[in-house]
Amino acid sequence: MDSQRRIFLLSAARITALAAAGAVLSGSSAGAATRLNGTAYPFALGVASGSPLPDAVVLWTRICYDPLQAGATPPIALNLRWEVADDEAFRRIVAKGQATATPALAHSVHVDVGGLAPGRWYWYRFLFGDAVSPVGRTRTAPAADTLPASLKLAVASCQHWEFGAYAAHRHIAAAAPDLVAFLGDYIYEWGPYQLQHPGRATRTHESFTLDEYRARYAQYKSDPDLQGAHLAAPWIVTWDDHEVANDYANDRDELLTPSFLARRAAAYQAFYEHMPLRLLPLGRRGFVDMRIYQRYDWGRLARFHVLDDRQYRAHHACAKPGRGGSNSVTTRHCPDLLQPQRTMLGEEQQRWLQDGLDKSPARWNILAQQTLMAQSSQVPILRPGDERIWTDGWDGYPLARQRLLDAVQSSQASNPLVLSGDVHTFYATELSRNAMRPASKDNPVLATEFCGTSITSSSRPQARTAEYVAMNPHIRYGRSDKRGYMLLEITPEKTTTLFQGLENVRDSASPIATLASFTVQDGKAGVQPG
Repeated sequence: MDSQRRIFLLSAARITALAAAGAVLSGSSAGAATRLNGTAYPFALGVASGSPLPDAVVLWTRICYDPLQAGATPPIALNLRWEVADDEAFRRIVAKGQATATPALAHSVHVDVGGLAPGRWYWYRFLFGDAVSPVGRTRTAPAADTLPASLKLAVASCQHWEFGAYAAHRHIAAAAPDLVAFLGDYIYEWGPYQLQHPGRATRTHESFTLDEYRARYAQYKSDPDLQGAHLAAPWIVTWDDHEVANDYANDRDELLTPSFLARRAAAYQAFYEHMPLRLLPLGRRGFVDMRIYQRYDWGRLARFHVLDDRQYRAHHACAKPGRGGSNSVTTRHCPDLLQPQRTMLGEEQQRWLQDGLDKSPARWNILAQQTLMAQSSQVPILRPGDERIWTDGWDGYPLARQRLLDAVQSSQASNPLVLSGDVHTFYATELSRNAMRPASKDNPVLATEFCGTSITSSSRPQARTAEYVAMNPHIRYGRSDKRGYMLLEITPEKTTTLFQGLENVRDSASPIATLASFTVQDGKAGVQPG
């Protein structure tokens, strides 16, 4: 593992290429600025864009000189400039303005640039004094009444810093996608806070406070390959558990901590501070309740229903004594699994999803969400009730899953696709009302699911995954021994999904290869090889 690729501290050559070296701060900011490592380059965490609409996109940056001393930025408001151009050389600037980076939001900036033309690429940058940020490429969504010929979508999740290099992000950038969907575990709240990548990571230095979460994001976002993937295209994002705490559910963590909501609010705020996210109005409790589920249309080609299956879910069924979090149980010995009130999305989000499906004009309806939706029994099923399942995923909420599939079926939304992450494994699955019965007229395939592996986070041995596939016939493919991402090519006629796997996750220069490819034809749910 080349640790230098993970050390964010920008070399003089890179600073020259990205910005004006030796930035000079102006106005009241100049006296307070601290020159760190001899450069005082304020855009050490790069820039990003996301939440694209036909006429708008969100631009993001955070003023930070040193990711390992993220709190060293002067505790004053800092004025930045921003520019958007329709050419990379910025000869034709189409929008520009000023923004203020405040200490209250860790000197992060979110600029919602409106008035843009639909369905086209733009370039953007930030300026602070004489310092110029890296130049990012972004694009708007197509106009609502158009049917684009294609959409190239990269899908990623689960990037534990200590478990490998971010080579997959380098390949995402090289693929030049139109859009990136990140499905959770952007950071891991636990793990040693250090630059090295040990062969055996340990759970130490866990994040609990706002400052600690901010520091963890700064560490992760210092990676040049991750920054490169943000520069390549706009992102849409959701979170999973590790942005807050392992296996949390709603207001409960594994340790049943009485003050958990305060920790969750800190984590939610830090997430917003570091994502190119269009924030919906906060309620009276601020970041304690932060709505992240949102909808994005790509003309009439695709509608993205971006879900949140953490904040509103019921507590885990049959948790271990004295604890919250997940467990591995048989359905026969955990009757709480079938309690009708158990929810994964919450009532309000479920209604929102139903409405979005019912009214969707899109050729493809894409549910971008956190974890494997397909039933995945961990032991052979000899009789009903013998299923051994993991309670943190959709298997732990079977009636909630049924309600979601009922919504898909009743809406008659065109070509439902489910995109998943969390389990660090490539899966191609077919979703029906009764997973253990063959698909038929009475048990049709209602949706196709593609689950991506992790960027770095480790998984189970491939031999065990092969057993899961054999025991669950609706799971058509499973591969857990490779890290990487998914690349989808979506056209009006079909969607092709490539499972892209790294040769060696611990090598920042690792090549990547297509492990498997699958096609879903317009009007025909189900997985077809090739």
